Amino acid sequence: MGEGNGNDSEQEMRYGMLGAEDLSTGEKLEKYTGEVTWKYLQSHYEAGALIYVDPDLSITEVGEAFAADDSARVQQWREKADILTPSAPHVEYWKESEAVFCALVVSPFVLIQPRSLAEEN
Repeated sequence: MGEGNGNDSEQEMRYGMLGAEDLSTGEKLEKYTGEVTWKYLQSHYEAGALIYVDPDLSITEVGEAFAADDSARVQQWREKADILTPSAPHVEYWKESEAVFCALVVSPFVLIQPRSLAEEN
């Protein structure tokens, strides 16, 4: 790299900003939420990283709580079984029914919510 004309640092700054997004945490989470099948989720289940989110909750709201490390809120949802770690009977049902989920990655977790029939029509 050459010495010099202040443009090098300006160019570096522009490159550094290419990936920057002017979005709130909620907007970022919503943007990176997608539809997946059980086959995609299997490895996350085996790694213990899967969290089931009750369909009455907003998966984005739950994702925001995980991202903000809001343990009190997460604990409340767990106590009410609004979020839970899936077990073998869940997995068997999802495999047999070829379930489709809305999934949101909030590392190290993958939050999942079943797609309802109403959403598919």
